[in-house]
Formats: sequence, structure tokens, C-alpha cells
Amino acid sequence: MVGAALALDLSGLDYLRAIADGRIPPPPIAVLLGMGIVDVQPGRVAFSLEVGEHLYNPIGSVHGGVFCVLLDSAMGCAAHSTLDRGRVFSTLELKVNMVKPLTVNTPSVVATGRVISSGRRVITASGEITGPDGTLYAHGTTTCLVIEPHQSPSGGNGHGR
Repeated sequence: MVGAALALDLSGLDYLRAIADGRIPPPPIAVLLGMGIVDVQPGRVAFSLEVGEHLYNPIGSVHGGVFCVLLDSAMGCAAHSTLDRGRVFSTLELKVNMVKPLTVNTPSVVATGRVISSGRRVITASGEITGPDGTLYAHGTTTCLVIEPHQSPSGGNGHGR
């Protein structure tokens, strides 16, 4: 939760770069699944994932929920990378298409999220999961709601904590 507390104190881009550089701890879900940020640019973020049997479903391939978490992270962080200090987002909608099963025969994949449209309140993004040889495993889209900082009664900029 140390990292989450810092999200409001930095721009989205600075916050994500600090996680990627190891200056801020990664979120618990990233540690649990073994994924990490490998590239952060304004409006574009990429995550890596080491594939292992611990991610498998009962039929012997990576669980669809892992695809969703990976794409939600990449696309959501792409949206977050465009936000100013004090602003965060929440995923409103997530659509994922899994086009190829993923197994340990592919040792790692990268999920890349890119902002499609960025407005004051709504950001849309797309993403894809690819293997080292460029094979497409999944693609998706998301809609994110930008959450504005709360105004304090005195008119100052508080965070509603």
C-alpha cells in the first residue's frame, strides 16, 4: 500500500516510471502474478509476464483471467500515464479477446497498452499480448473514468482522505 499512497502525489507518468525503476514497490497483483512494467511512455505502457504452470487453468493453458489482468494493467496504466498529479482513474469497461492458448512453450509475453482517446473524464485504450516472436495471444479495449481530486470546503485541493 506504500506505492498506492504515492499515486496522488505524482503525475501518472512519473508514478509509473518510479515503479518501473524500482523506486516505488510494484502493486501486490504484479508480484503475485510475476508481471512487471518494461516500458513507460506518455500514453503507452508495456508489461512483461513470465509464463508458468502456476498460471494454468484446469485444461492446461494460461487462465483467461490472467489475460484480463495483464491487459487491464497495460491499458489502464497507459491511461494513467496521461494524468496529471492528483488524478487517478477507474476501469469502467474491459473487453478481452483471447485468440491463441498460451502455455509454458512460450516462456514470456508482453502486454502493450496504448491510449486511443483521452478526454477530461473518459480515456479509451487498446492493448495486445504478444510473444517474443510477435505471435498475438490476446487483444482488448478498455474505457476508464478519470477521477478528479476532491475540493476541500475551503476551496483548496484536497484528496478526500
